[in-house]
Amino acid sequence: MARWSGPSCTQALALVVLTLLGAAACSDTTPPADVREGQALYAKYCALCHGDKGEGYRADSANALTNQDFLASVSDEFLRRGTANGRPGTPMSAWSQARGGPLSDIQIDHIVAWLRSHQRQAAVDWSKVKVGPGIAERGLAPWAVECAGCHGDAGSGGPYMTVNHPEFLASVDDRFLRRVIADGRPGTPMPGLAGILSEQHIDDLVALLRSWQKPAHSYAVDLPQMPTQPVLNPDGPPPVFAQQSGRFVPAADVKAALDAKARLLLLDARPAGDYPAFHLPGAVSVPFYSSAAMLAALPKDVWTVTYCACPHAESGALADALQSAGHGQVRVLDEGVLFWKAQGWPLHSGLAP
Repeated sequence: MARWSGPSCTQALALVVLTLLGAAACSDTTPPADVREGQALYAKYCALCHGDKGEGYRADSANALTNQDFLASVSDEFLRRGTANGRPGTPMSAWSQARGGPLSDIQIDHIVAWLRSHQRQAAVDWSKVKVGPGIAERGLAPWAVECAGCHGDAGSGGPYMTVNHPEFLASVDDRFLRRVIADGRPGTPMPGLAGILSEQHIDDLVALLRSWQKPAHSYAVDLPQMPTQPVLNPDGPPPVFAQQSGRFVPAADVKAALDAKARLLLLDARPAGDYPAFHLPGAVSVPFYSSAAMLAALPKDVWTVTYCACPHAESGALADALQSAGHGQVRVLDEGVLFWKAQGWPLHSGLAP
């Protein structure tokens, strides 16, 4: 009988161990360094609006950034530009340092890498997306019926994304617009209109959207500084909402407090680059990600209202930080600064409160 000529039991066990170790090494799923850094940055600056996993809609209308159809249809440059430049005048702030935000170009690249790491769906083959000639005026009727309820009469002012924004339209071509109109965005509130509208009507909607495009602005931002006296009306009476309980205060009550010249501390929780365009009268720029030292410089014995645009995710985060630092009289502006602006109530621009 032939004898076993393979490895001994000890050698066989060693081979098994080595094989298992090799398999473990091959299955190591530790993300690359840029993705890990991007995840940390996303958690700090983005998750409060877009969700911990990029699922979207934690704040009103904040897009689902890790939606598979979205990731398959956008380039890294689209993600990079959207993060860096934002959508000025909307809840989406500019986050690049060049626009007054906290993020360097490399940090933005890391966030893009983290978002891209979620993609499992193949990229769209844009050669298969054809756009025919359309007439913008002819797109007005289908827009009013199918689109205005979500995006506003002229592409802005609705409950969902501002689609006439210069930054958005400068970032996409007509194929992108046609595809998202026709197919929608599965997994989000955006329905596809193919089968509801004719091919010609969809082309007309693309032409309508493109007719709304205006030049996108490129600018550097000077950052506001903490004033020597941040409190409004230091000798004024308590605000009208001083006897109210709860986390939020209606915008109308804050307006009444300003009209009554109440003693008040108004804090703009948005990234500092948003402040010069418009802010509440007398407000101080204190971004929600501000350092503990900056919070420590604020008086604790005065009623404080935080506000942002989303409408209260960033302002809520700042309120939490203030309360953790010992501020007991803190309220969050319920409807946000864009509601305030829509009412035609006073706003200031520039670097001074």
